[in-house]
Amino acid sequence: MKFGLKIRRSSNHLWIWRFLLVLFGLCWLAPLSEAQAAPKKKRTAVRHRAPSTHRGPAPALGPPGTRAARYGALTPAECLSELGRRGISFKSEAHALGVRIPVRLLGPVGGVVYRTDEPDAARRASPWEVFDCRLVLSLCDFGEILAKHEVVEARIFSAWRPPPKRWKGSVGRRHQGGLAVDVRSFRKASGEELVILQHFEGRMGASVCESGREPSRPEGKELLSIACGAAAAHLFNSILTPNYDVPHKNHFHLELTPDVGWFMLR
Repeated sequence: MKFGLKIRRSSNHLWIWRFLLVLFGLCWLAPLSEAQAAPKKKRTAVRHRAPSTHRGPAPALGPPGTRAARYGALTPAECLSELGRRGISFKSEAHALGVRIPVRLLGPVGGVVYRTDEPDAARRASPWEVFDCRLVLSLCDFGEILAKHEVVEARIFSAWRPPPKRWKGSVGRRHQGGLAVDVRSFRKASGEELVILQHFEGRMGASVCESGREPSRPEGKELLSIACGAAAAHLFNSILTPNYDVPHKNHFHLELTPDVGWFMLR
């Protein structure tokens, strides 16, 4: 009797251990199987968002014969000839995918030097300093507004942004077409700098030139005057400020858009 009882007890212990091992195995394998079944998220490159004409109020139609419309309609020969007539120093770029009339600036435009923060040696081959000729004409006229604020230099993040190698288009728009430039600051002849991130006193979603919302600091007043002056002159079809969205919190986006009659300031 004692011998039989001992066998039964051993058998019971064996079954208990088997049960615990199976339970442990199921608990260990469950998370593993879920991880294997879950699809892996693909990493996507962070891209600078192109301005959307659908965010905020609809763009307004401009008056006929604006300078932006005239410049946007120029042929390559006409535009390059106009640069020469205005005495703008430049050289044509042979390879700038997506840019219809690519040029590199060799001096000031309308009295203002447009440049990145890159060293001078690197700037000579930098893609960020390639412009479409037609945008340069708008920037030349923009110099009339900047002269009132004694601005002699504009620091930019980029004009042209080369499209990806898989891009199949022929002529681009916005930055891919060299038709937009992001200006982060304006430097005066005195050395004073108007830095958009620090001095532009905007509010997300608010109208840029809304009456009754005067900036508190003189730098903010000057930046507001520059943006509103450019919009009133219809030099650029699209002007985006920090009021537009978070990605534009540190610059003015100035864009020429050929073949359209609308204008937007955000």
